[in-house]
Amino acid sequence: MVAIIDYDAGNIKSVEKAFEALGAEVSVTSDPEVIRSADHVVLPGVGAFGDAMNKLNNIGLTEVIREVAKSGKPFLGICLGLQLLFDSSEEAPGVEGLGILPGKVLRFKEMDGLKIPQIGWNALHLSNNGRLFGGIDEGAFVYFVHSYYLDAADRECVKATAEYGVSFDASVEHDNIFACQFHPEKSSSVGLKMLENFLKISM
Repeated sequence: MVAIIDYDAGNIKSVEKAFEALGAEVSVTSDPEVIRSADHVVLPGVGAFGDAMNKLNNIGLTEVIREVAKSGKPFLGICLGLQLLFDSSEEAPGVEGLGILPGKVLRFKEMDGLKIPQIGWNALHLSNNGRLFGGIDEGAFVYFVHSYYLDAADRECVKATAEYGVSFDASVEHDNIFACQFHPEKSSSVGLKMLENFLKISM
C-alpha cells in the first residue's frame, strides 16, 4: 500500500491517480499509524515552505516522517515535498525543514528571458545511477512548477539536474529516500515509469 501524506498542500489527487493507474493500492492519509504501516510513503506538495512546515508540525507529522525516513521504507518527496526534506529555504528564513537530508533551497535569480516560477517542461541530466531513472533516457523531459530550487550538500545523492538560468538539483536519492523537484505524476509516460520504478523498490 502507498500512503500519500495529506497535509492540505495540493497536487494530492493527481499523485493518487497516477499510482492507481499503475495498479497500486493507495491511501491518502494524515493518520500516523496508516503512514507507518504502508509499504511506500509519498510526501507531495505545492505551496510555501513555511506554511507547509507549520501544517506538518501542527498535525504532528514531522516526527512521523522522520521516523519513516529512518525505517528503510521507500519514501518519495515530490516538488515542495522534496524541499521540505532539507534544512532550510530562502522562502521562509528561520523556519527549519525536516532536516532528513543536508542542503538548502534557494530562489531563482531574476534574469532576462526567464520567468519565475519556472512552469513547463525541461530536460533532465542524469548522474550517479538513480534507481528512479531505470529505463529513462538522458535528456528526458519532465514537468516543473517552482520558484525555488535545491542545492544539495551531498553531491553523490544528486541523481538528476536541470538548467534554468542555473544548474539545479532536480532529483535526489539517499538509501530509501527519493525526491523530485519536478512532478512525475504530470510528466506523461516518463513520469509514470519513474513512479513504477519507485513501487518496485522494497525495504
